[in-house]
Amino acid sequence: MTIKRFEEMKVWQDARMFTKVIYEMTSNHDFKKDFGLKDQIQRASVSVMSNIAEGYERDNNREFVKFLLYSKGSIGEVRSLLYVEFDLSYISANEFERGSATSITIAVQLANFIKYLRGRISKN
Repeated sequence: MTIKRFEEMKVWQDARMFTKVIYEMTSNHDFKKDFGLKDQIQRASVSVMSNIAEGYERDNNREFVKFLLYSKGSIGEVRSLLYVEFDLSYISANEFERGSATSITIAVQLANFIKYLRGRISKN
């Protein structure tokens, strides 16, 4: 299957949905007061999907890999910040587990995509 737009990529779609989840998590009363943490996790989640899109639009697999690596770093940052949210009782154990599992799934998708693209680069 040939992808014609970044919106067609499952990893971008999953990152988009996860960003929505993060924004919903950070809208609770206690979290609203913690501007620094709220801003940081929201920005990191947006960075995941944005870097996938930006890298795709570069029309160059080497550049794309670089931006996917940025996305992978950002999803790790989100997962780390979920621990802070949980430790401060901003989110429940269930929300933490769901968020952590989703972030790991996205990280694996990114890692597999990077591996695939690197394989294509080395063949050329």
